[in-house]
Amino acid sequence: MATETGNGLSPHLRGVTVTTVATVLGMLAGVGAALVASGPEDTVGLLFFGAAFLVQLPLLRVLGVDVSDFSTKDHLYIGFMTFVLWFITWGILLTTGGLQ
Repeated sequence: MATETGNGLSPHLRGVTVTTVATVLGMLAGVGAALVASGPEDTVGLLFFGAAFLVQLPLLRVLGVDVSDFSTKDHLYIGFMTFVLWFITWGILLTTGGLQ
């Protein structure tokens, strides 16, 4: 059994939670961008990425992750994972003509 830290989550569960939230919100942002944006040149799609990135820290707090000790590396990781999943999801949906 994993040992718990002061915030109630083991380091492994904390990492899994942060990664899962970043990837799921990135994919949801990609789907939202595909539904609303008129095409790849429409900057509305970028707003979905920004919203997904900004909502993560409050959501992680609700899920029990102590975000007060996040370093710059943690914030960059969250931003990178969200961006990559948003970009890939939206790109696939634009290429295949999905959700139309």
